[in-house]
Amino acid sequence: MTSAANRRQVIELIGEANAAGAGLVSACGEIGICLRTLKRWRKAFLGDGDGKDRRKCSPRHVAHRLSEEERQRILLTCNQPEYASLPPGQIVPALADQGLFIGSESSFYRVLHQAGQCHRRGRARLPQEPRSVPRLMADGPNRVWSWDISFLPTTVRGVWLYLYLVVDVWSRKVVAWDVAEVESAEIAADLVQRACLKERYRRPSGFGSHQCHQPLILHADNGNAMRGATLETRLEEMGVLRSFSRPRVSNDNPYSESLFRTVKYRPDYPRRPFTSKDEACEWVVAFVDWYNHRHRHSGIKFVTPHQRHSRAAKAICQHRADVYERARQSNPTRWSRSTRCWRQPEDVWINKPPEEPEPAQALSLIQAA
Repeated sequence: MTSAANRRQVIELIGEANAAGAGLVSACGEIGICLRTLKRWRKAFLGDGDGKDRRKCSPRHVAHRLSEEERQRILLTCNQPEYASLPPGQIVPALADQGLFIGSESSFYRVLHQAGQCHRRGRARLPQEPRSVPRLMADGPNRVWSWDISFLPTTVRGVWLYLYLVVDVWSRKVVAWDVAEVESAEIAADLVQRACLKERYRRPSGFGSHQCHQPLILHADNGNAMRGATLETRLEEMGVLRSFSRPRVSNDNPYSESLFRTVKYRPDYPRRPFTSKDEACEWVVAFVDWYNHRHRHSGIKFVTPHQRHSRAAKAICQHRADVYERARQSNPTRWSRSTRCWRQPEDVWINKPPEEPEPAQALSLIQAA
């Protein structure tokens, strides 16, 4: 346990860091404690408190604790050839069938853990560590792209066409698309390369060391085409970084999912399956033209993705704000609040990190606790 003197020193160090502008959560994390522990330590020093740890310990002798002989008996039993490949959940019932009780199942697990013999057996893959949350921020066009593949039905049962769509996260513009009969990393690599040429994206100079501008990030889920070696090699040649969603977390790729919902729920989306690839391409051409040039997107203040991508949206929204302001001045009694906000979102995030409380607000919360 941490001594009272060390606790007081830690509290002072965190207080100095917080006064300098650091967040309490970040400062506690650097020292290796949580915010709850800091609150408990500060509370222990309030008034005439000495700051000592008052938590109950367990130094007393436990009469029913396993003896060393019983522990060794459990280990010898588990290491017998007939039990070496079985978990305690099967060893304990097998011993009970023979009229033997050495210890409970939890005792078996505890002894094996302490002896370092409780390991995973079998050929199944070990449980994977949870992957970190992808956090991407786009503050302009061609900063972050998101892409995915969706099915298009055909008149042949069990046969599908594959719609590839690449969307710019900041402007919502469809920068590239393709319809293919197979799902392939090679097709995806060619698609992204065409998009880079169309958008005039150049590999950052000094890529990997000192870069002149931010490299493009291509975000996708964990499909086979997304992780293909061909696509990976092509992206490295073009200086494009890759980002992936967490497994089985659809919200990590929200912009592509939203785009495909718009595709499938358009009023002119065919009610019957596509008869050929050419027919599907014709429909996608019309959809992309409508989406980029005529669709007023709600996520970007009802301007078209093309207007946002070309940076003309700011002037359009300013004009709307002026119209609303003139309307309010002409008849102020109809406006109980300020006019509608037409300001364009500057930054667009995939999984925006939670905002830490301000230093003064966090300190007041600790004092109140």
